Amino acid sequence: MSHKRAPEADRYFPAHGDIRYRVHRYELALDYRPASNRLRGTARLSAVAGGAALREFVLDLAGFRLQRVVVDGRPAHYSHRAGRLRVRPAKAVEAGAAFTVEVHYAGNPQPIASPWGGLGWEELTDGALVASQPVGAPSWYPCNDRPADKASYQVSVTVPSAYTVVVGGTLLSRTTRSSSTTWVYEQAAPTSSYLVTVSIGRYEAVRLVGGGSVFAPRRPVPQTGYVPAGRREEFAVDFGRQTRIMDFFEDVFGPYPFGEYTVVVADEELDVPVEAQGLATFGTNHLGGRRRSERLVAHELAHQWFGNSLSIGDWRHIWLNEGFAKYAEWLWSEHTGGPSAAALATAAYDGLARLPQDLVLGDPGRRLMFDDRLYQRGGLAVHALRRALGEGPFFRMLKGWTAVHRHGVVTTAGLAAHAAHYASRPLDPVFDAWVHRAALPPIGDLGG
Repeated sequence: MSHKRAPEADRYFPAHGDIRYRVHRYELALDYRPASNRLRGTARLSAVAGGAALREFVLDLAGFRLQRVVVDGRPAHYSHRAGRLRVRPAKAVEAGAAFTVEVHYAGNPQPIASPWGGLGWEELTDGALVASQPVGAPSWYPCNDRPADKASYQVSVTVPSAYTVVVGGTLLSRTTRSSSTTWVYEQAAPTSSYLVTVSIGRYEAVRLVGGGSVFAPRRPVPQTGYVPAGRREEFAVDFGRQTRIMDFFEDVFGPYPFGEYTVVVADEELDVPVEAQGLATFGTNHLGGRRRSERLVAHELAHQWFGNSLSIGDWRHIWLNEGFAKYAEWLWSEHTGGPSAAALATAAYDGLARLPQDLVLGDPGRRLMFDDRLYQRGGLAVHALRRALGEGPFFRMLKGWTAVHRHGVVTTAGLAAHAAHYASRPLDPVFDAWVHRAALPPIGDLGG
């Protein structure tokens, strides 16, 4: 994406992000005290200026008390209002030049208010968790809060030693001094700001064992669950087939894009699970020992390909995350002898046909971007692509899509161009009918 033209700022969230620079690495050092919900943090950002000199730039950060801001080792002037930290370096950063920003801050983190409830850092009864989609990341660290601005992360969190800290990525070290323990995680893969998460609680680690696909033998992806005390047996049932889901998704989507996959079951009830890079967070209401939430287990895992490895260019394209994750649920059902994807598509169509026809999948608007219709209509659009392409070309298209754009940024136009390479006839009518128009096309447009 170009960084020269203001129109490339996100239309849904124009008050977030700054297109004048890109961050390629964050190093976060946090100290958190659960009893008082007190957070002290130092954030070091390594960034590159865009096509013009930077006399000032903006970071997104909620209402913490700032202790100092340093750019390239020199104190910088700054102002901090309404979640926007405006920084004026002592010396302007030249166009295209690398620079570093260090922000020292402290306070009591609070979720950011939104139409979808509080976003970001959430204090729990005994611990904390982060669920940032779409714009909650500034609730706990300074960032360039745009999904297309992906960076690597090192996250260090110091907490009282009774607590476990889980962050998406590889645990590099765990060091105990006196009554506190510091956990250091590394996420080397490029990551969108909203997909960085932290869970703090009294958890037991459970290794999920499975492995290797019968179709393409490979080293199993390391998978770990973190569950509240006394819930291991339920977890073993409810997430017992996750390793099989991983194997199946690797067969149909291509290799898992990260080094490990972690599931946290927070000791709270959560309305919906939340995906993050290499990690998903569920609530205790998703347990029960009857696999009633397996559809969601599949959905969150699918997001590691669709949404996390392949990140959207801006929030208009949210269906590329949710439509493919919804369709992954249908594929898993089909694979395991449940209702076929075609049957589930028909049921979704029947449900949508009874609802208002005012959602344009490819640009739903901020108000409707998480409407349940977007998920169902997204799944239908993917199924329509399957019918238009045919079985072999469709599944080759899927693997090609995740391979070509692995750890990259995608758009609806990019998907249309990619899918066209696998089509025997133009796909414009499919995208026009299912993605770019609000009215549901006839059910016959799904094919046979």
